[in-house]
Amino acid sequence: MFERTSVGLDVHARSVVAEAVDWQTGQVFSQRLVPASEEVLGWVRRLPGPAAVSYEAGPTGFGLARAFAAAGVRCVLVAPSKLERPGGDRVKTDRRDARRLAHLLHIGELPAVRVPTVAEEHARDLVRAREDTRGDLMRARHRVSKLLLRQGIVYTGGTAWTVVHHQWLHAQHFDSPDLRIAYREALDAVACCVDRRDRLDTAIEQTAHADPWAGTVARLECVPGIATLTAFGLTVEIGDWHRFTGATIGAYLGLTPSEFSSGSSRSQRPITKAGNTHARRLLVQAAWHHRRPTSGPSRTLRARRAAVSPAIRARARAADTRLHHRWIALEARNKRPTVAAVATARELAGWC
Repeated sequence: MFERTSVGLDVHARSVVAEAVDWQTGQVFSQRLVPASEEVLGWVRRLPGPAAVSYEAGPTGFGLARAFAAAGVRCVLVAPSKLERPGGDRVKTDRRDARRLAHLLHIGELPAVRVPTVAEEHARDLVRAREDTRGDLMRARHRVSKLLLRQGIVYTGGTAWTVVHHQWLHAQHFDSPDLRIAYREALDAVACCVDRRDRLDTAIEQTAHADPWAGTVARLECVPGIATLTAFGLTVEIGDWHRFTGATIGAYLGLTPSEFSSGSSRSQRPITKAGNTHARRLLVQAAWHHRRPTSGPSRTLRARRAAVSPAIRARARAADTRLHHRWIALEARNKRPTVAAVATARELAGWC
């Protein structure tokens, strides 16, 4: 309400459609720009000031928002999933979208997202590269096993993808030269993915225990089920933990039930799955570690806890006890293990 001009931007990879409204005179400014921060910032500076800018978060990153912040222009980066559209609005164009953002910015009705720092964004890319490699490895392994299955060959020697299993895989021989080539290429793809994963794990291990991540990672590692990869992933995906409390972080990660209630009826449905997918998956995986009781902390966990303050150690032990009891209570109510894992993950997020 303190800016004279509100600017809405519809940002694409090759163009930016800008709509601005001067609320003193009612004049509307329209322009199609190239997606270069200097050009967009120069156009905004030529508008009647002071001006405020908004655009939807998307695949173009946060460079434009950082450029506005460096120039002292208020920029609201909007979560696209939080923007409501009237049911009768059947016309969608870039210009209408930009004009709508300008109007909502003026009345303060835009749900903003946090702009991460450059270091956070780079570390996040590292974690997500490891996540992509994990998916590639899973698909490569499936291709090997399905190729063998089509030939009627099934491994029955125990757990798959162990050293013994790898020896068995390399001992397979086929008479057809075409099949030998296809099988060799499938095995090479698995080995390539494993090598990529190991290199990324080494890089994450080094980055996680350096500033500015080392302190947060060391504290999160004190909770059972959270090792360096999970701790570092949560740290860079969530960023500023002070934005949340133990009661609100579950909704940000999409771990709270969706609801459709009207009048006196109340209907709760599966979790919303809104927010950060990567952090949610890490928490659900960590929650499974609290299903079974342990005889005590492992040697690795004791070493991690020895490096932090007594208050953090006590908090981590309390989390371990509480989360296991949560599992027991949910199983006593005959909840499915997957439901119990998600409920425990939501509580684990609060403890983190």
